[in-house]
Amino acid sequence: LVVYTGAGISTAASIPDYRGPNGVWTLLQQGRAVETRSLTDAQPTVTHMALARLHKEGYVKHVVSQNCDGLHIRSGLPRQALSEVHGNMYIEVCTECDPEVEYIRLFDVTERTSLHRHATDRCCHVCGEPLRDSIVHFGERSCLEQPHNWEDAMENAKKADAILCLGSSLKVLKRYSCLWGMTRVLHRRPKLFIVNLQWTPKDDNATLKINGKCDELMVLLMKRLELDIPVYRRETDPIFKLAMPLLSDEHDSFSTCQLTQPTDATSLRTQQDSKPPTCNINEDDKGGKQGDHSSYKPGWFGKGCAKRRSSAAKRRKSNATTATSVKLSE
Repeated sequence: LVVYTGAGISTAASIPDYRGPNGVWTLLQQGRAVETRSLTDAQPTVTHMALARLHKEGYVKHVVSQNCDGLHIRSGLPRQALSEVHGNMYIEVCTECDPEVEYIRLFDVTERTSLHRHATDRCCHVCGEPLRDSIVHFGERSCLEQPHNWEDAMENAKKADAILCLGSSLKVLKRYSCLWGMTRVLHRRPKLFIVNLQWTPKDDNATLKINGKCDELMVLLMKRLELDIPVYRRETDPIFKLAMPLLSDEHDSFSTCQLTQPTDATSLRTQQDSKPPTCNINEDDKGGKQGDHSSYKPGWFGKGCAKRRSSAAKRRKSNATTATSVKLSE
């Protein structure tokens, strides 16, 4: 079993999806406000934790994720069992070293990066060359060995007896025929199971399509398998052991929120009880006008939203102009 995951498995962590009824792209196209929490405050969901357990028990061989939020790693899913084909917000890479060297951080490394500008303003501890983020920004293509790990994604797809798609519109992944066993004869192709609230272009090829929420399905599945779903605990989050410490001159190289590990029961309880800060990336000012791009969070997610919002605004303006011209001609 190979699992393909999309933004829909992280909505329970208060990270919005893109194309759902309340998705980022949907709301921006309608000119509505998009409110999100800092992605660093997000924690692995029931689905993330269940997948980690299913891999441990041997049910899941590999996970191919389109998400950049790093929650699969933080759930305890081993690196070798994961292909993050769009990158990871916590990982920066030295491409000058051979093999490439990964640096896992406790903060969003994309604060200063953007489309076609990937330098994070930190340098490799081995060769001294500039590091780059691992994100495939909106409008780009994957080019890194890790964490994208396309080689293992394709290899496991070739061997798959079944494919489970969770929370993805599949509008991007559908383009990669290597992930769907399309080169096999028809009766040897993997069975396809899809769980998503909306239509996907692979629905007609699915053995079973469930229009539902991923967490709810995973609870039922784990109950059927008589397996407990591990509870996420910040103090045992694997990222704290995987993270590379910053050098003394790198501590001022970022200004975004940083993941912190609880040191005692009191601080742990405080973190669990506190509400993560919210960030309205399309605020209205007192005059009722839409906020400018300065209200967007730094990093890949905020910049992507800003770019999409600008494009959506231009389309609405163009449509309004066209409609006015038609009325005047009539």
